[in-house]
Parts: sequence; C-alpha cells; structure tokens
Amino acid sequence: MAEISSATHADVVIIGAGLSGIGAARHLKTACPDRSFLLLEGRQSIGGTWDLFRYPGIRSDSDMYTLGYSFRPWTEAKAIADGPSILRYIRDTARDEGIEDRIRYGHKVTAAAWSSESALWTLTAETTDGPAAFTCNFLFLCGGYYSYQGGYTPDFAGMDRFAGRIIHPQAWPDDLDYSGKRVVVIGSGATAVTLVPEMARTAGHVTMLQRSPTYIVARPGEDALALKLRRFLPDTLAYQLIRWRNVLMGMVFYRFARRKPEQVKKAIVDQVRVTLGPDFDVETHFSPRYNPWDQRLCLAPDGDFFHALKTGSASVVTGEIETFTETGLKLKSGVELAADIVVTATGLRLQAMNGIALTVDGAPVRPA
Repeated sequence: MAEISSATHADVVIIGAGLSGIGAARHLKTACPDRSFLLLEGRQSIGGTWDLFRYPGIRSDSDMYTLGYSFRPWTEAKAIADGPSILRYIRDTARDEGIEDRIRYGHKVTAAAWSSESALWTLTAETTDGPAAFTCNFLFLCGGYYSYQGGYTPDFAGMDRFAGRIIHPQAWPDDLDYSGKRVVVIGSGATAVTLVPEMARTAGHVTMLQRSPTYIVARPGEDALALKLRRFLPDTLAYQLIRWRNVLMGMVFYRFARRKPEQVKKAIVDQVRVTLGPDFDVETHFSPRYNPWDQRLCLAPDGDFFHALKTGSASVVTGEIETFTETGLKLKSGVELAADIVVTATGLRLQAMNGIALTVDGAPVRPA
C-alpha cells in the first residue's frame, strides 16, 4: 500500500456531507461546542443524494416539513419539494451554520480500524493526492445506504441487441434529448412515478412497465394549512406545528394501515378508480398483491402521474420482460413495446456502512 500522506485527528468524524451529515454537524456544533469534528465527503460537493441524482423531475417523496431539519424551517411553498430546492436548502444550512470549512471533499473513506488500547478509530481515505489517514474518538456514518458507484439493473436478456439508449436514473446523461421519443420506464417505485409525468411533458409517449402494481397516492404539492399558518405565525413556530402534525398523521395512518389493511387498500384503490375513471383497468395496474405499508407507498404530488395517464401522454403496462429486441421490449405475454429510450428505474445497490472495511483490534468485522 502507498505511504500515508497525511494524518488528522478530530473528536468526531462524520462521513458524508449530505442531508444527514450536515444536520449531524450542526447538532454536534450546537450541543457539543467543545468537541472538534470533521466531515469527510467522497465527492467534490455538498448534497449527497440531492447532488448525485439529476434525472428529470427529481423530488422528495416525503414532505419537507418532516424531512427537513428541526432547527431550520422549510420556507418554500412546495411541501413535496424538487431536488434543486432541497440541495439549496442543504447548502444554505452548511453555509449559515459555519460548517463548510469543516468539510474535506474528495475524501472517500475505505477502511475504519478501532483500537481498544488507544480508544481511537483510524480511518483510511482515498484522495486525489493519495491515501490519507484520520483518527477520531467517535465515528458517525451519514453516507446513506446505497452505492454511489451505480444503480441496480437486472441482467435482462437481449439488452445488447437494443438499438436505442438504456439509462439508469442514478447516471442520468446531460446530453439526453427525449423530446418526441418513445420512452419505456421499467419499474413502479418512487423514481418511476416521478419520471413518468415529467418526461411525458415533452416525450412522444412514456410507458411505465411494471412487473406488479404499487400503491400510488395523490397528495397536494403544497400544504395549504402550512402556508396559512406562516402568514400569521413566526416561521419557526409554524414549522414546528406542521412538522409534528405531519409526523403524528403519518404514525396514525401507518398504524391504521397495519391494523385494517383491507380497508386502507380499498380506500387507496377506490381513489385511483375515481381519479382515472371507470374505463381504466385499475384492478390490473393499481391493485397490489401486498398490503399497504408492506412496502412504502408512492406519492404523486397534485396527482401529476394520474394526469399524465388521463391525457394519454403516458400509459401503464403490467407484465414481465422476456427479452429486449432491436426496437424495444418483448413481454412474456407476447406484447411488444416499441422504444427509443429505456429507463431502468429498477433500484439501488444496497451498501451497508458505506462499503467501509471495518476492523476491531485487527479482526475484520462484517456488519451483517
């Protein structure tokens, strides 16, 4: 191994300068002002997920009154916020809280070794200048749960035959022009539900291809009560009231869904049926085999996903892929979908502990 080029000690090292890392740094700075800390960020910018993902329409699928920092009121009109707004919120927080100068960019931590004798962690990080070493008393992992090296795409048969472009949302190309093109989005999770209505604005047609249905719930993009309270109350007080209202409502809805799954399922599916009309095959495309909250529900702010279906700019097909063809996809049912572009919104690659090699007193530790 190359010689270690530098060594730095801090009481606490936070790994990751995204939403969690910046929040952790602010709480640490406020609650423990006598402790030194550093943030090690593998990339060259603040923001984590909200800087990495650049696909059309990227947004939060949780309201920002809940997802935002308890100490910094969310003041944008949209409660279900777009990615650039969230990124700006994170960067503004880092600047205003004096955290920026604690961040070491381009420091990807690859190993963490604990010594009981010295009661210290020794961290090894990859940098453009070679390996660097840091020590700390407390290690705080805020780098998320998935690999930044690339998303998950199943090994579909015939992918090499497809004459168009195959794209994963985690690696969205800057040069992609989908205007007037036929697009197939594989998947029915939050990313697909976000992509479909946004791409449908200019694409020739967008088809969401799902193996099985997902619960999708329409919700206003703006929180009317929050906007009203902010007109009469200080931002901080209004924010805290809405934050706790949303947290408690989420808890109540979750518990009700677990206790009365059939009742909640019927309510969700019936709402989709009312939205799309009696001629839409809701039973096939929007009636999942599982109960609500066995998997996470997807949000459609202002019903944008359903609006795209109603206008005909987008459609949903439920079925399994047999193979890619030169011009699109062939399903096991025999149905063929023509496509110029295929987007594989098929998930992320789980990476526990940021992929760091852990050792304790020289012995390797596997988090699993």
